[in-house]
Amino acid sequence: MQLGIIGMPMVGKSTIFDLMTENRGNRNQGGAKTNTAIARIPDNRIDYLSELFKPKKTTYAQLEVVDIPGLVPGGEKSASLFLDSVRRADALLMVVRVFDDANVPLMSDKIDPVTDIETILYELLLADLDLIEKRIDRIEANKKKNQMLNELNLLKRMQNAVENEQQISSVELNEEESEIVKNYQLLTVKPLLVCLNVSEDQLVNGYAGKEEVLNYSQEHNIPVLEISAEIEKEIQELEPDEREIFMNEIGIEQPGIVKISRSMYQRLGLISFFTVGEDEVKAWTIEKGTNAKKAAGKIHSDIERGFIRAEVVDYQDLNEMGSMNGVKEKGLFRLEGKEYIVKDGDIVHFRFNV
Repeated sequence: MQLGIIGMPMVGKSTIFDLMTENRGNRNQGGAKTNTAIARIPDNRIDYLSELFKPKKTTYAQLEVVDIPGLVPGGEKSASLFLDSVRRADALLMVVRVFDDANVPLMSDKIDPVTDIETILYELLLADLDLIEKRIDRIEANKKKNQMLNELNLLKRMQNAVENEQQISSVELNEEESEIVKNYQLLTVKPLLVCLNVSEDQLVNGYAGKEEVLNYSQEHNIPVLEISAEIEKEIQELEPDEREIFMNEIGIEQPGIVKISRSMYQRLGLISFFTVGEDEVKAWTIEKGTNAKKAAGKIHSDIERGFIRAEVVDYQDLNEMGSMNGVKEKGLFRLEGKEYIVKDGDIVHFRFNV
């Protein structure tokens, strides 16, 4: 799964990319190229399991993150590169500037987060409208048009939504329509999270226009997070034992980068199950609703092919009991078949025979 970081230039996109991927400057500086790296998904459950089993290796869930060049309003070349990169992403993180810093140039005459969000959404909506209209024209010119009426009606509903500045994700779809939409490269159907990049003072004391931004996001059903890239850099540079002290001093419970990673993971409809042992504690990423046999295939195709059963322990049960023996003594150790739907936080050992 790929997360695309989008926004105007000079809003802090690349800083957030570096923070999410723990990148140390190994990227293209500016220009018209994308930067790609892997971000791990912080998870307190993995931390606990690693402490409990003391494995040789600990592996967190991961996401591929792409820093997409900033959209320059009115720039045709910029818009083309921007849209091509967005099409390849599975979800979008829109970074919006709220901070005021004389050392960071403004792209317009003032800081206006709502206008910046609207500008980027407008480009996405315009691209979707162009694709939809072309598809409608092709169907209506087709001699077998009557065989494609369901698709045509769906396209016209989506066209109406986009023309009213509504994202495709707001259109209610049945199962058949959802499958049709997957065949298009629509942009406003992708999960979207807006990240407001604020200064340290704004994070603590608020800022002018905050209510307007939150009202806009609620009206358009777009989730919003506030983080300060300035503070996040400081947190990441501290030793682990110093981080909690620093965050307590400024009144935050966890780093914003952790919130972003987890939120995007959930927005993509992903969950984690765990395998544990002396060699490795590992989080495996699957889509919500995946059954045990298919989940086994994430580890190895042989395990899926020769699936016998899944031995399952709920993370919360293990956390409360403190050991696998304690879980078994309480009768909380379960055997599940191939159709069992794996839940977020399941600790699984697959039995198989090939």
